[in-house]
Amino acid sequence: MVKMLQCLVVLVSLVVSVHGLDNGLALTPPMGWMSWERFRCNIDCKNQPNDCIGEKLFMDMADRMVEDGFKDAGYEYVNIDDCWASKERDSAGKLQADPDRFPSGIKKLADYVHSRGLKLGIYNDFGTKTCGGYPGSLGHLEVDAKTFAEWGVDMLKMDGCYADVKTMPQGYPNMTKALNATGRPILFSCSWPDYERASKIQPDYKLIAKNCNIWRNYIDIQDSWDSVLKIIDYYAQEQDTLAAVSAPGSFNDPDMLIIGDFSLSVEQAKAQMAMWSILAAPMLMSNDLRTISPEFREILLNKEVIQINQDPSGKMGKRVMQSGNVEVWSRELGFLDEYALAFLNRGTEGTPLNFTVQLKDLGLRPGIYFLIEIFEDKDIDDFDTDSYFSTVITPNGVSFIHAYPSQFYNSV
Repeated sequence: MVKMLQCLVVLVSLVVSVHGLDNGLALTPPMGWMSWERFRCNIDCKNQPNDCIGEKLFMDMADRMVEDGFKDAGYEYVNIDDCWASKERDSAGKLQADPDRFPSGIKKLADYVHSRGLKLGIYNDFGTKTCGGYPGSLGHLEVDAKTFAEWGVDMLKMDGCYADVKTMPQGYPNMTKALNATGRPILFSCSWPDYERASKIQPDYKLIAKNCNIWRNYIDIQDSWDSVLKIIDYYAQEQDTLAAVSAPGSFNDPDMLIIGDFSLSVEQAKAQMAMWSILAAPMLMSNDLRTISPEFREILLNKEVIQINQDPSGKMGKRVMQSGNVEVWSRELGFLDEYALAFLNRGTEGTPLNFTVQLKDLGLRPGIYFLIEIFEDKDIDDFDTDSYFSTVITPNGVSFIHAYPSQFYNSV
Protein backbone atom coordinates (compact mmCIF):
# COMPACT_ATOMS: atom_id res chain seq x y z
CA MET A 1 0.00 0.00 0.00
CA VAL A 2 2.66 2.52 1.09
CA LYS A 3 4.90 1.63 -1.86
CA MET A 4 2.07 2.24 -4.29
CA LEU A 5 1.35 5.63 -2.71
CA GLN A 6 5.03 6.53 -2.89
CA CYS A 7 5.11 5.70 -6.60
CA LEU A 8 2.09 7.93 -7.18
CA VAL A 9 3.75 10.74 -5.23
CA VAL A 10 6.87 10.46 -7.41
CA LEU A 11 4.73 10.74 -10.56
CA VAL A 12 3.08 13.87 -9.23
CA SER A 13 6.48 15.38 -8.36
CA LEU A 14 7.59 15.16 -11.96
CA VAL A 15 5.13 17.85 -12.98
CA VAL A 16 5.78 20.26 -10.09
CA SER A 17 7.18 23.60 -11.17
CA VAL A 18 10.23 25.24 -9.55
CA HIS A 19 9.61 28.45 -7.59
CA GLY A 20 13.01 29.01 -5.95
CA LEU A 21 16.59 29.44 -7.13
CA ASP A 22 16.76 28.57 -10.83
CA ASN A 23 18.91 25.46 -10.50
CA GLY A 24 16.28 22.70 -10.53
CA LEU A 25 17.24 21.56 -7.03
CA ALA A 26 15.36 20.99 -3.76
CA LEU A 27 12.04 20.16 -5.38
CA THR A 28 11.46 18.43 -2.05
CA PRO A 29 13.27 19.28 1.22
CA PRO A 30 16.91 18.21 0.97
CA MET A 31 18.04 15.32 3.16
CA GLY A 32 21.48 14.51 4.42
CA TRP A 33 24.01 14.98 7.20
CA MET A 34 25.80 18.09 8.52
CA SER A 35 28.72 18.37 10.91
CA TRP A 36 28.00 21.49 12.97
CA GLU A 37 25.70 20.67 15.88
CA ARG A 38 27.44 17.43 16.80
CA PHE A 39 31.08 18.19 15.96
CA ARG A 40 31.18 22.01 16.01
CA CYS A 41 34.62 23.52 15.33
CA ASN A 42 36.70 20.65 16.66
CA ILE A 43 40.05 21.00 14.88
CA ASP A 44 42.08 18.90 17.35
CA CYS A 45 42.89 16.03 15.04
CA LYS A 46 45.97 15.12 17.08
CA ASN A 47 43.99 14.16 20.18
CA GLN A 48 40.58 13.45 18.59
CA PRO A 49 41.33 12.08 15.12
CA ASN A 50 37.89 10.51 14.71
CA ASP A 51 35.88 13.55 15.81
CA CYS A 52 37.71 16.52 14.34
CA ILE A 53 36.67 18.51 11.26
CA GLY A 54 38.79 16.65 8.74
CA GLU A 55 38.35 14.48 5.68
CA LYS A 56 38.18 11.25 7.69
CA LEU A 57 35.02 12.39 9.50
CA PHE A 58 33.18 13.10 6.26
CA MET A 59 34.35 9.93 4.56
CA ASP A 60 33.22 7.94 7.60
CA MET A 61 29.78 9.56 7.50
CA ALA A 62 29.45 8.94 3.77
CA ASP A 63 30.24 5.27 4.37
CA ARG A 64 27.70 4.98 7.15
CA MET A 65 25.00 6.71 5.12
CA VAL A 66 25.43 4.15 2.35
CA GLU A 67 25.98 1.03 4.42
CA ASP A 68 23.34 1.67 7.10
CA GLY A 69 20.43 2.47 4.80
CA PHE A 70 20.33 6.27 5.00
CA LYS A 71 21.14 6.77 1.32
CA ASP A 72 18.40 4.34 0.30
CA ALA A 73 15.97 6.24 2.54
CA GLY A 74 16.70 9.52 0.70
CA TYR A 75 19.52 11.12 2.67
CA GLU A 76 22.03 12.27 0.06
CA TYR A 77 24.09 15.31 1.16
CA VAL A 78 27.24 15.05 3.28
CA ASN A 79 27.77 18.63 4.46
CA ILE A 80 30.94 20.23 5.78
CA ASP A 81 30.16 23.16 8.09
CA ASP A 82 32.56 25.80 9.47
CA CYS A 83 36.28 25.42 10.27
CA TRP A 84 37.33 23.39 7.21
CA ALA A 85 39.44 26.06 5.53
CA SER A 86 42.99 27.26 5.86
CA LYS A 87 43.25 30.57 7.68
CA GLU A 88 44.63 32.18 4.52
CA ARG A 89 43.64 32.12 0.86
CA ASP A 90 46.21 30.87 -1.64
CA SER A 91 48.40 33.10 -3.80
CA ALA A 92 45.62 33.33 -6.41
CA GLY A 93 43.09 34.49 -3.81
CA LYS A 94 41.25 31.17 -3.70
CA LEU A 95 39.98 29.37 -0.64
CA GLN A 96 41.93 26.28 0.34
CA ALA A 97 41.29 23.49 2.79
CA ASP A 98 43.39 23.13 5.91
CA PRO A 99 46.26 20.95 4.63
CA ASP A 100 46.66 18.94 7.83
CA ARG A 101 42.99 18.04 8.28
CA PHE A 102 42.12 17.73 4.59
CA PRO A 103 45.42 16.51 3.10
CA SER A 104 43.74 15.24 -0.08
CA GLY A 105 41.84 18.49 -0.67
CA ILE A 106 38.12 19.13 -1.12
CA LYS A 107 38.07 17.95 -4.74
CA LYS A 108 39.27 14.49 -3.71
CA LEU A 109 36.76 14.39 -0.88
CA ALA A 110 33.98 15.34 -3.29
CA ASP A 111 35.12 12.58 -5.64
CA TYR A 112 34.95 10.07 -2.79
CA VAL A 113 31.49 11.20 -1.70
CA HIS A 114 30.29 11.06 -5.32
CA SER A 115 31.73 7.56 -5.70
CA ARG A 116 29.41 6.50 -2.89
CA GLY A 117 26.42 7.89 -4.77
CA LEU A 118 26.12 10.92 -2.48
CA LYS A 119 26.62 14.69 -2.76
CA LEU A 120 29.01 17.02 -0.95
CA GLY A 121 28.04 20.26 0.75
CA ILE A 122 30.35 22.99 2.02
CA TYR A 123 30.15 26.11 4.18
CA ASN A 124 31.20 29.70 3.79
CA ASP A 125 30.17 33.13 5.01
CA PHE A 126 28.87 36.28 3.34
CA GLY A 127 31.06 38.46 5.56
CA THR A 128 34.79 39.04 5.87
CA LYS A 129 35.20 35.96 8.09
CA THR A 130 33.20 32.87 8.94
CA CYS A 131 31.70 32.59 12.43
CA GLY A 132 34.72 30.47 13.36
CA GLY A 133 37.18 33.07 12.09
CA TYR A 134 38.10 31.55 8.73
CA PRO A 135 38.14 33.52 5.43
CA GLY A 136 34.74 34.78 4.34
CA SER A 137 33.47 35.42 0.83
CA LEU A 138 32.94 39.19 0.96
CA GLY A 139 34.75 40.59 -2.07
CA HIS A 140 35.33 37.06 -3.40
CA LEU A 141 31.84 35.84 -4.33
CA GLU A 142 32.59 34.99 -7.95
CA VAL A 143 35.94 33.32 -7.34
CA ASP A 144 34.52 31.30 -4.44
CA ALA A 145 31.53 30.15 -6.48
CA LYS A 146 33.89 29.04 -9.27
CA THR A 147 36.14 27.28 -6.76
CA PHE A 148 33.26 25.35 -5.24
CA ALA A 149 32.07 24.33 -8.70
CA GLU A 150 35.57 23.21 -9.73
CA TRP A 151 35.78 21.09 -6.59
CA GLY A 152 32.47 19.38 -7.42
CA VAL A 153 30.51 20.84 -4.50
CA ASP A 154 26.75 20.18 -4.63
CA MET A 155 25.46 22.39 -1.82
CA LEU A 156 26.61 25.67 -0.27
CA LYS A 157 25.58 26.94 3.16
CA MET A 158 26.35 30.67 3.37
CA ASP A 159 26.38 32.11 6.88
CA GLY A 160 26.30 35.81 7.82
CA CYS A 161 28.86 36.57 10.51
CA TYR A 162 31.14 39.61 10.17
CA ALA A 163 28.82 41.20 7.61
CA ASP A 164 26.68 44.32 7.29
CA VAL A 165 23.17 42.88 7.53
CA LYS A 166 21.75 45.78 5.55
CA THR A 167 23.72 44.66 2.48
CA MET A 168 22.38 41.11 2.49
CA PRO A 169 19.36 41.76 0.21
CA GLN A 170 21.89 42.72 -2.48
CA GLY A 171 24.77 40.46 -1.48
CA TYR A 172 23.05 37.08 -1.27
CA PRO A 173 21.42 37.51 -4.71
CA ASN A 174 24.88 38.34 -6.05
CA MET A 175 26.06 34.94 -4.78
CA THR A 176 23.01 33.37 -6.42
CA LYS A 177 24.11 34.90 -9.73
CA ALA A 178 27.67 33.72 -9.17
CA LEU A 179 26.53 30.17 -8.50
CA ASN A 180 24.28 30.17 -11.56
CA ALA A 181 27.15 31.46 -13.68
CA THR A 182 29.28 28.41 -12.85
CA GLY A 183 26.86 26.16 -14.73
CA ARG A 184 26.99 23.62 -11.90
CA PRO A 185 23.77 22.96 -9.97
CA ILE A 186 24.65 23.91 -6.37
CA LEU A 187 21.88 23.91 -3.78
CA PHE A 188 22.02 27.28 -2.01
CA SER A 189 21.35 27.45 1.75
CA CYS A 190 21.11 31.01 3.10
CA SER A 191 21.31 32.37 6.64
CA TRP A 192 20.16 35.78 5.42
CA PRO A 193 16.69 36.03 7.09
CA ASP A 194 18.03 34.87 10.45
CA TYR A 195 20.46 37.78 10.58
CA GLU A 196 17.77 40.23 9.50
CA ARG A 197 15.44 38.91 12.22
CA ALA A 198 18.17 39.31 14.83
CA SER A 199 18.71 42.90 13.62
CA LYS A 200 14.96 43.61 13.77
CA ILE A 201 14.73 43.93 9.98
CA GLN A 202 11.67 42.37 8.36
CA PRO A 203 12.91 39.78 5.81
CA ASP A 204 11.57 40.00 2.26
CA TYR A 205 10.69 36.34 1.94
CA LYS A 206 9.64 36.59 -1.69
CA LEU A 207 13.12 37.86 -2.54
CA ILE A 208 14.72 35.23 -0.33
CA ALA A 209 12.71 32.41 -1.93
CA LYS A 210 13.70 33.68 -5.36
CA ASN A 211 17.41 33.44 -4.53
CA CYS A 212 17.79 30.60 -2.04
CA ASN A 213 16.74 26.95 -2.03
CA ILE A 214 16.57 26.78 1.75
CA TRP A 215 17.07 29.41 4.43
CA ARG A 216 17.51 29.70 8.17
CA ASN A 217 14.98 31.90 9.99
CA TYR A 218 15.87 31.49 13.62
CA ILE A 219 18.51 30.58 16.21
CA ASP A 220 20.96 27.68 15.92
CA ILE A 221 19.61 24.48 17.34
CA GLN A 222 21.35 23.17 20.46
CA ASP A 223 21.43 19.65 21.85
CA SER A 224 18.34 20.05 24.04
CA TRP A 225 14.59 19.53 23.99
CA ASP A 226 14.14 23.13 25.11
CA SER A 227 15.93 24.28 21.95
CA VAL A 228 13.63 22.15 19.78
CA LEU A 229 10.57 23.66 21.47
CA LYS A 230 11.85 27.22 21.04
CA ILE A 231 12.19 26.65 17.30
CA ILE A 232 8.71 25.11 17.09
CA ASP A 233 7.32 28.13 18.96
CA TYR A 234 8.95 30.53 16.51
CA TYR A 235 7.49 28.67 13.55
CA ALA A 236 4.05 28.79 15.15
CA GLN A 237 4.39 32.53 15.76
CA GLU A 238 5.43 33.21 12.15
CA GLN A 239 3.57 30.37 10.44
CA ASP A 240 1.44 32.42 8.06
CA THR A 241 4.46 34.31 6.72
CA LEU A 242 6.68 31.24 6.46
CA ALA A 243 4.07 28.89 4.98
CA ALA A 244 3.35 31.38 2.21
CA VAL A 245 6.84 30.88 0.70
CA SER A 246 7.30 27.14 1.26
CA ALA A 247 7.22 25.46 -2.15
CA PRO A 248 9.22 23.12 -4.38
CA GLY A 249 12.67 24.67 -4.74
CA SER A 250 12.36 26.92 -1.66
CA PHE A 251 12.00 25.74 1.95
CA ASN A 252 12.25 27.19 5.44
CA ASP A 253 15.02 25.55 7.45
CA PRO A 254 14.47 25.18 11.23
CA ASP A 255 18.01 23.72 11.48
CA MET A 256 19.45 20.27 12.02
CA LEU A 257 17.98 17.05 13.36
CA ILE A 258 19.68 16.25 16.68
CA ILE A 259 18.20 12.76 16.88
CA GLY A 260 20.74 10.30 18.28
CA ASP A 261 22.85 12.88 20.11
CA PHE A 262 23.05 13.27 23.89
CA SER A 263 19.87 14.96 25.08
CA LEU A 264 16.68 13.80 23.37
CA SER A 265 14.74 10.83 24.65
CA VAL A 266 13.27 8.41 22.15
CA GLU A 267 9.86 10.09 22.47
CA GLN A 268 11.36 13.56 22.01
CA ALA A 269 13.28 12.31 18.98
CA LYS A 270 10.04 11.08 17.43
CA ALA A 271 8.53 14.48 18.11
CA GLN A 272 11.35 16.36 16.37
CA MET A 273 11.17 14.02 13.39
CA ALA A 274 7.40 14.45 13.14
CA MET A 275 7.51 18.22 13.50
CA TRP A 276 10.25 18.68 10.90
CA SER A 277 8.16 16.54 8.57
CA ILE A 278 5.07 18.68 9.24
CA LEU A 279 7.12 21.83 8.56
CA ALA A 280 8.38 20.54 5.19
CA ALA A 281 11.84 21.13 6.62
CA PRO A 282 15.22 19.95 5.33
CA MET A 283 16.14 16.68 7.03
CA LEU A 284 19.81 17.34 7.78
CA MET A 285 21.03 15.11 10.59
CA SER A 286 23.85 16.22 12.87
CA ASN A 287 24.88 13.18 14.87
CA ASP A 288 27.49 10.43 14.89
CA LEU A 289 26.22 7.76 12.52
CA ARG A 290 29.07 5.48 13.58
CA THR A 291 27.70 5.07 17.11
CA ILE A 292 24.00 5.98 16.89
CA SER A 293 21.68 3.66 18.81
CA PRO A 294 19.32 1.42 16.80
CA GLU A 295 16.16 3.04 18.20
CA PHE A 296 17.25 6.48 16.94
CA ARG A 297 18.35 5.08 13.59
CA GLU A 298 14.89 3.53 13.21
CA ILE A 299 13.25 6.92 13.79
CA LEU A 300 15.45 8.61 11.19
CA LEU A 301 14.72 5.86 8.67
CA ASN A 302 10.94 5.78 9.15
CA LYS A 303 9.67 5.54 5.56
CA GLU A 304 6.25 7.07 6.10
CA VAL A 305 7.60 10.06 8.03
CA ILE A 306 10.06 10.65 5.20
CA GLN A 307 7.26 10.25 2.65
CA ILE A 308 5.29 13.02 4.37
CA ASN A 309 8.35 15.25 4.61
CA GLN A 310 9.04 14.72 0.90
CA ASP A 311 5.48 15.44 -0.24
CA PRO A 312 5.82 17.07 -3.69
CA SER A 313 3.46 19.95 -2.91
CA GLY A 314 6.10 21.51 -0.66
CA LYS A 315 3.38 22.91 1.61
CA MET A 316 4.37 23.76 5.17
CA GLY A 317 2.06 22.65 7.95
CA LYS A 318 0.65 24.94 10.64
CA ARG A 319 -0.44 24.79 14.24
CA VAL A 320 -4.24 24.54 14.21
CA MET A 321 -5.08 23.98 17.87
CA GLN A 322 -3.77 24.51 21.40
CA SER A 323 -5.41 22.88 24.39
CA GLY A 324 -3.54 22.83 27.68
CA ASN A 325 -0.18 21.18 27.10
CA VAL A 326 -1.25 19.77 23.72
CA GLU A 327 -0.87 21.49 20.39
CA VAL A 328 -2.01 20.03 17.09
CA TRP A 329 -0.23 20.69 13.82
CA SER A 330 -1.72 19.87 10.42
CA ARG A 331 -0.08 19.62 7.04
CA GLU A 332 -2.20 19.29 3.93
CA LEU A 333 -0.46 16.94 1.53
CA GLY A 334 -0.60 17.56 -2.17
CA PHE A 335 -1.99 14.20 -3.18
CA LEU A 336 -5.69 13.35 -2.97
CA ASP A 337 -6.56 15.49 0.08
CA GLU A 338 -4.31 13.66 2.52
CA TYR A 339 -3.24 15.21 5.81
CA ALA A 340 -0.50 14.67 8.35
CA LEU A 341 -1.46 15.48 11.94
CA ALA A 342 1.05 15.89 14.77
CA PHE A 343 -0.39 15.87 18.30
CA LEU A 344 2.45 17.30 20.39
CA ASN A 345 2.29 16.89 24.18
CA ARG A 346 4.53 19.45 25.86
CA GLY A 347 3.50 18.30 29.34
CA THR A 348 5.98 16.73 31.74
CA GLU A 349 3.52 14.67 33.77
CA GLY A 350 4.59 11.06 33.95
CA THR A 351 1.39 9.61 32.50
CA PRO A 352 0.48 9.54 28.79
CA LEU A 353 -2.39 11.83 27.93
CA ASN A 354 -5.60 10.78 26.17
CA PHE A 355 -6.61 13.60 23.85
CA THR A 356 -9.97 13.78 22.04
CA VAL A 357 -10.93 16.09 19.20
CA GLN A 358 -13.29 16.40 16.25
CA LEU A 359 -11.35 16.16 12.99
CA LYS A 360 -13.32 19.05 11.50
CA ASP A 361 -11.77 21.29 14.16
CA LEU A 362 -8.35 20.51 12.69
CA GLY A 363 -9.18 21.91 9.27
CA LEU A 364 -9.73 18.65 7.38
CA ARG A 365 -12.11 18.91 4.47
CA PRO A 366 -15.49 17.23 5.17
CA GLY A 367 -15.43 13.51 4.54
CA ILE A 368 -14.34 10.15 5.89
CA TYR A 369 -10.64 9.51 6.54
CA PHE A 370 -8.72 6.36 7.29
CA LEU A 371 -6.18 7.09 10.02
CA ILE A 372 -2.79 5.47 10.56
CA GLU A 373 -0.54 6.02 13.59
CA ILE A 374 2.84 6.33 11.91
CA PHE A 375 5.40 5.51 14.61
CA GLU A 376 3.29 2.63 15.89
CA ASP A 377 2.72 1.49 12.28
CA LYS A 378 -0.88 0.87 13.29
CA ASP A 379 -4.08 1.13 11.26
CA ILE A 380 -6.68 2.89 13.39
CA ASP A 381 -10.05 3.15 11.62
CA ASP A 382 -12.31 5.24 9.43
CA PHE A 383 -13.38 8.55 10.98
CA ASP A 384 -15.92 11.06 9.72
CA THR A 385 -14.81 14.65 10.23
CA ASP A 386 -17.87 15.18 12.47
CA SER A 387 -16.92 12.29 14.74
CA TYR A 388 -14.55 12.38 17.71
CA PHE A 389 -11.07 10.91 17.49
CA SER A 390 -8.95 10.03 20.54
CA THR A 391 -5.21 9.46 20.66
CA VAL A 392 -2.74 8.79 23.46
CA ILE A 393 0.33 11.06 23.64
CA THR A 394 3.36 10.44 25.82
CA PRO A 395 4.83 13.30 27.89
CA ASN A 396 7.23 15.33 25.74
CA GLY A 397 6.13 13.20 22.82
CA VAL A 398 3.94 13.05 19.76
CA SER A 399 1.17 11.06 18.19
CA PHE A 400 1.78 11.30 14.44
CA ILE A 401 -1.21 10.51 12.24
CA HIS A 402 -1.52 10.09 8.48
CA ALA A 403 -5.10 10.72 7.33
CA TYR A 404 -6.06 9.25 3.96
CA PRO A 405 -9.41 9.81 2.21
CA SER A 406 -11.14 6.55 3.12
CA GLN A 407 -12.58 5.83 -0.31
CA PHE A 408 -9.18 6.11 -1.95
CA TYR A 409 -7.29 4.21 0.74
CA ASN A 410 -9.69 1.27 0.81
CA SER A 411 -9.81 0.98 -2.98
CA VAL A 412 -6.03 0.65 -3.46
